[in-house]
Amino acid sequence: MTGNPPVDASPVDVVCLGESMVTFLPSRPGRLADVPSFTRAIGGAESNVACALAAAGHRVKWVGRVGADGFGDHLVEAIGAYGVDVSAVARDAGRPTGVYFRTATDRAAEEHEVVYFRAGSAASAMSPATVPYESVAEGRILHLSGITAALSDDCLALMRELTASRPDRRRPLVSFDVNFRAGLWREGGAEGARVLLELARGADLVFVGEDEAEEAWGVAGPEAVREALPEPPVVVVKRGARGAVVFERRAGSFPARPLPEPGAPPPDPRTSISPYALRRGGTPSGAGYDTVTDVPAPRVDVVAPVGAGDAFAAGFLSGTLRGLDVTARVRHGHLMAAAALTVPGDLATPPPTPVHADRLVALDDEGWGRLHLGPGWTRTGQDQEVRTS
Repeated sequence: MTGNPPVDASPVDVVCLGESMVTFLPSRPGRLADVPSFTRAIGGAESNVACALAAAGHRVKWVGRVGADGFGDHLVEAIGAYGVDVSAVARDAGRPTGVYFRTATDRAAEEHEVVYFRAGSAASAMSPATVPYESVAEGRILHLSGITAALSDDCLALMRELTASRPDRRRPLVSFDVNFRAGLWREGGAEGARVLLELARGADLVFVGEDEAEEAWGVAGPEAVREALPEPPVVVVKRGARGAVVFERRAGSFPARPLPEPGAPPPDPRTSISPYALRRGGTPSGAGYDTVTDVPAPRVDVVAPVGAGDAFAAGFLSGTLRGLDVTARVRHGHLMAAAALTVPGDLATPPPTPVHADRLVALDDEGWGRLHLGPGWTRTGQDQEVRTS
C-alpha cells in the first residue's frame, strides 16, 4: 500500500475511534466446522458507524490501529472507499490486524458461533500515549464503543480519558454505545459490566440495548435503564423490533445549544455551560426531569441479524447533526438499522439516500406504522419494496 487517500480539509462532523477487523462471513448456515467457504468483509462497531455516516453525506474520521499487513491494507482501503478520513489510522509493524469468523445465525441464538483472532492485535495497543487527544477531539461528536475498553488495559485507560470530565480542554459531544459482550471480559463479564457502567455515565449520549442492560446490570425495562444511567443528557434504549425509547434531559433540548465547532477553544467553566455539562449540575435526573419518547420500528424482513445496532447509532447521530427532533432522529436510526438487516453483511449496500430516508421519516404515525421493509428497499426507485400493508 502506497499511502492513504487525500483528505478534504473540511471540518469533521464525527470522529469514530475503535478496532476494525476483517470478518469472514459464512457461505451457508450451519456450524463453523461445516461451512466450506467464507466471504471477506469488514467489521467493527465504530468503523461501521463511520462508514454509514459517511455514506449519509457527513464528514467522518476513523481513528484506529491496524497491522502492517495485507488485512490492514484492506481495512484502510475499504473504509476509506466509503468516504471516511483514514489519515489518523496508525500502522503497527509488530502486531497483526484482528480477524474473526462467525456463523450466519443471530448472536442471541444458541447455535451462534464467533471465533476471534484478535488477542495482541494492533488495535489493542491503543492508549493515551499512542492516540493523541487532538486526533479524536477535532469533530463535533466523538463516537466510542464499549468493545474498545475490553481489548486491553491500555485501551481501557484511553476510554477513561476520553469519557472523563476535562474542563481545561475542548471536549466534543461524546457518544457511547455500550456494546456489552460478556465473552470479551474477565470474570464472566462481571468486570465488563462494572466498567461499561462507569464509562456510560461519563458520556453525553448513550446507546444501550434493553437486553444487554439486563444481562450486564440486572435492570429490566427502559425506566430502570435510565435510573442506572442518571448522568447522560440523552439515553437511547434500543428494544429490537419493538423500537426505541429515548430519555432526554428536559433542561433544554438536545443539544442544549449548538454542537461545538471543530477547533473551538474549551469553554470557560466559570462563565459558560456546555451542552454536555448539564448532567454535572445539581438537578436530579429521574424520569420526572426527562422527556420520554417511544418510537416504534418498522417491520423488516431480516436477511442477516448483524450490524443493526451500529447502523441505528449512525442514523440517530446523523439526525442529531442535522438538528432534527427526537422522533425524526430515532426514525432515521430505525431506517439505517433496517438497511443493515436486509443485506448479508454488517453494512448496507447501498444505504437509503437522504431524500428517500427523509420522505419515510416524514410519514404520519399511521403511515409509519404500515411500513414493511424488505431486501432491496434502499435502491433508488425501488419503492415497491417498501410495503405499507
